[in-house]
Amino acid sequence: MKKLLVAFAFLFSFLGQSQIVDIVKWKTKLIQKSNTEFELVMDAQIDFGWHLYALNTPDGGSQPLVFTFKNAGKDYELIGKTKQGNYQKEYSDVFEVDEYFFTNTAQFKQLIKVTNPALKEIKVTLEGQTCIDGRCVQEEDNLTFTLPNLKIDEKQVNTQQVDVKIEDKKSTETPIVKEVVVSAEKVDSLKEIVSEVIAADEKDTVQSSHSQLIKTTNKHTKENKKKDLWTIFILSFLGGFAALLTPCVFPMIPMTVSFFTKQSKNRAQGIRNAIVYGISIIIIYVGLGLIITAIFGIDSLNALSTNVWFNLIFFVILIIFAASFLGAFEIVLPNSLLNKIDRQADRGGIVGIFFMALALAVVSFSCTGPIVGSLLGESARQGGIGPIVGMFGFSFAIALPFMLFAMFPGWMNSLPKSGGWLNTIKVSLGFLELAFAFKFLSNADLVLQMHLLEREVFLAIWIAVFGTWAFYLLGKLTLPHDTPQNHISVGRLFMALLVSTFTIYLIPGLWGAPLKILSGYTPPMTYSESPDGVGFKNEVIIADFSKEKTTENVHKGPLGLMAFHDYEEGIAYAKKVNKPVLLDFTGHACANCRKMEENVWSNPAIFKILKNEIVLISLYGDDQRELPAEEVYISKISGNEVTTIGKKWREFQIERYNINSQPYYVVLDNEGKDLNEPVGYTPDIEEYKAWLEEGIANFKKQ
Repeated sequence: MKKLLVAFAFLFSFLGQSQIVDIVKWKTKLIQKSNTEFELVMDAQIDFGWHLYALNTPDGGSQPLVFTFKNAGKDYELIGKTKQGNYQKEYSDVFEVDEYFFTNTAQFKQLIKVTNPALKEIKVTLEGQTCIDGRCVQEEDNLTFTLPNLKIDEKQVNTQQVDVKIEDKKSTETPIVKEVVVSAEKVDSLKEIVSEVIAADEKDTVQSSHSQLIKTTNKHTKENKKKDLWTIFILSFLGGFAALLTPCVFPMIPMTVSFFTKQSKNRAQGIRNAIVYGISIIIIYVGLGLIITAIFGIDSLNALSTNVWFNLIFFVILIIFAASFLGAFEIVLPNSLLNKIDRQADRGGIVGIFFMALALAVVSFSCTGPIVGSLLGESARQGGIGPIVGMFGFSFAIALPFMLFAMFPGWMNSLPKSGGWLNTIKVSLGFLELAFAFKFLSNADLVLQMHLLEREVFLAIWIAVFGTWAFYLLGKLTLPHDTPQNHISVGRLFMALLVSTFTIYLIPGLWGAPLKILSGYTPPMTYSESPDGVGFKNEVIIADFSKEKTTENVHKGPLGLMAFHDYEEGIAYAKKVNKPVLLDFTGHACANCRKMEENVWSNPAIFKILKNEIVLISLYGDDQRELPAEEVYISKISGNEVTTIGKKWREFQIERYNINSQPYYVVLDNEGKDLNEPVGYTPDIEEYKAWLEEGIANFKKQ
């Protein structure tokens, strides 16, 4: 069955894991230059291997570092520009410009003159970008400088610097040091300054003891990211190939190649022009990917997978695309735009060829637009350069035939003639868009936990969609733009058999079959009208739990395992039964979490460990339920109110592990201490089993 269905791999979106890592640790220092002038010093400690981009990154390159000095011009004046230390320069093949960045350490200085004698502190926000091996993370932080009591007059006083250092007593590792430099004249107010610095230090989110952990996690994340990008490229290439076989694009191949060969003085010039044409197609679509990345940010896109509004908007968009493909209407761009592009295409030369490629993109928009939109949506969920890679794969598939047929024009004789089969492909894409749409709606429902689109309902919709597609391929129904046929082709029959097989495979899922091929794409077994399966009673429930007084934070989790949804309650229970803890940072709409549960946790050896030897605490980072009013608090990271359960657990994960990646697993003892290195998405069963056993063995040694 798995081999038969492998062709459907490209039909489903690939949802990756997101990550928020504190790559740069900031230290501040205030140096008093005169009675009213101060120098703000900002030192950055950058994790090994990462780059922090400088203030003056060239246009077209990576995002530069930007400092925003709040109330500048009101309470104080900036004297000159912010100064930065020596940076490195390296040419970027991606952006084709020199890029300026720092590694390991960086220092920035800004001279100010205070005009408001009542000013107590200066707040500075920073935004920038850190990158490693093509993967980038948005750098955001808030810095505070505490000023001594000021007596502003025209007399400038020579000052003696006094260094005050406060060690962070919370950490058992390398101390965190804050440095404040004040004038000797203000030593009397030193006690007040120390108190304010300690208060500021309480808000510091740097956890230096986890630096090695971050490096380990970065290594695994980088490996997964490369796999993600290859997946995006392959799926996008298949999407481009599908777009190539639509009525809007396919007939353009012989027309365009014939134009180049007839208008060129010789065959070599015809081949050159066709290659320029193909490269122009790639530039146009990759440019679209660059625009999407620039608008949303190189790494912020990866937060979209659990965003309710993103999923709902894409559900509506894909429904519209599906209706267009099925023949309800055509999505076209304005004729005025096409006329302008056509006039530019008549100019000749390389510029004219580029506008010919742009004309193809505009003319074929009714067929390629829905596919491009879907691919951009899916690749945007990966973050980073996903949209760029996606558009490269898509455009490469479209451009390749134009270049190859120009080089070997004799091959065009083997091309099938245009006909009704092109509309069949377009309609088939419409059915796929319709199926995709409900995946986005399912994500929104899972995050909100509304139980409107539970597993049975979702599968029923997919069975109806793919079943109707199978009937269409068999010629049992026709749609508006279909050509009447007395028979179906052999290729169409094989496709109908494949779709029918997939539809039949889905049916047992209504009665509790796991459908492992679709792990992560269908709602989980626990999100169901019959979590234990129709007519079947799951015997997994641990007897110990039935003896305990449980709360709303204890639930039957994946595979029937009992799971705590509150950290403190789970730790207390683990201490009571003297077992270690598996801390599971997960999400309702996290596809890789479902894959781990359904493909790895279901393994008999691992399931036995989870059932008998460990206490499971599952913390959902996308849980939208509101916290009780008395539990709402201010985030130490963003300074905003934490109002939902999901935000609470995300804050907890970031504060403790400097990461916000799901799935993310930690083995703890029943005092809450890590027993081994945490891991993320680990699909290898033996590797995950060995990791679990290592943590449990370390617990038994205590």
